[in-house]
Amino acid sequence: MQHILLIGAGRSTYSFIEYIKAHSESEDWFLTIADQDLKLAQEKAGDHPRMTAISFDVNDEIHRVNAISKADIVVSMLPAHMHIPVATDCIALGKHMLTASYISKEMKALDERAKEAGVILINEIGVDPGIDHLSAMKVLDEIRDAGGKMLLFESFTGGLVAPENDDNPWNYKFTWNPRNVVLAGSGGAVKFIQEGKYKYIPYHQLFRRTELISIDGYGRFEGYANRDSLGYREVYGLQDIPTIYRGTFRRPGFCRAWDTFVKLGMTDDSYQIEVSAEMTYRDFTNLFLAYNPQDSVELKLMHYLNIPQDSELMDKLEWLGIFSDTPINLKNPTPAQVLQKILEDKWTLGENEKDMIVMFHKFGYELNGEKRMIESSMVALGKNSKETAMARTVGLPLAIAARHILSGAISTPGVQIPITKEIYLPMLEELKENGISFNEKEVDYKGY
Repeated sequence: MQHILLIGAGRSTYSFIEYIKAHSESEDWFLTIADQDLKLAQEKAGDHPRMTAISFDVNDEIHRVNAISKADIVVSMLPAHMHIPVATDCIALGKHMLTASYISKEMKALDERAKEAGVILINEIGVDPGIDHLSAMKVLDEIRDAGGKMLLFESFTGGLVAPENDDNPWNYKFTWNPRNVVLAGSGGAVKFIQEGKYKYIPYHQLFRRTELISIDGYGRFEGYANRDSLGYREVYGLQDIPTIYRGTFRRPGFCRAWDTFVKLGMTDDSYQIEVSAEMTYRDFTNLFLAYNPQDSVELKLMHYLNIPQDSELMDKLEWLGIFSDTPINLKNPTPAQVLQKILEDKWTLGENEKDMIVMFHKFGYELNGEKRMIESSMVALGKNSKETAMARTVGLPLAIAARHILSGAISTPGVQIPITKEIYLPMLEELKENGISFNEKEVDYKGY
């Protein structure tokens, strides 16, 4: 019997656990679900004969080593900064490990030790990062194998609400960690390269620089730049590519409206509001506007940001309730925490509502003196607020990768991300069997 240790029992683990359940008998697996919240882990394990739950504190070294020593593979769904002690133990104990998190410098530094120990340590194997790597590398390798030269690569992913439940003026509901949505882009200047020119977008301009893209059957989306695209040149073997850009999808109009919060300072997470106990959402909004007792909060905001009175933007803001007398009811929160609470009041998926993951790649290349372009898109729909597309596209890649490692199909040791044929070919095939597949089509070349 092979033993799998899952550390973390959050929402994104649902599809992982269901996959393990479905294959546990035929593959002879046993799953231990470990979480700081033992009750949550027990709920996830249920009464399945090949699953158990344990309490787990990543900072308890003795308990951590004991749990890892009993496993053949460890899947860490902890926050990214908590992976390193788990990874270090996995290498010392000769256990393979998977995470869905972006690979960190500290994780990269473990590569030689992992290779020496024969340990497979794959990061970025969720949805984005994850499925984006698998699907992009497949097409990139096909182009290069045919003798093509890459000119342009763009990649976008968005976690959105499904069309049938898209019932608010923002065309958006939370499908993953709300805090990450509120703080998106605030980590520093976004970098990319366009026609050989380096481009930087500072945070205060990020949501005003967008690109519109249409996907068959699902309409239009707008993409804004995400993180540092330049790092993916080396990862994807695109060191000399003139244009590379990675972004996040929202529906048209979202970014301009979100820019209101950025300009006001509502997404700031660096200081606390001491007088919040007596404040309402309206008071919170007024905090960021000039003192003028004669004008309403709405009028001051429109003047400050040059918003026309009949603008759809005001409809979006009013619908959210930022001008309402709803009490904040938070003690010494940051502005970002207050904004998150306001948004959670309106953007939480209903129990039977569905989410949607949209992924899109654009490959521009030259072959035999002719410029060509391939567009590749994937849309995954959730079933309800529990069986979400987000949970499926994060959990399934992790589960499939675990299966192929345990079977020996994936065997190359070291710290890595899923960009080799050994990993992406069998994984894309099985993802397709599970309803996650890409539509690839040739289109007219559109450069810049």
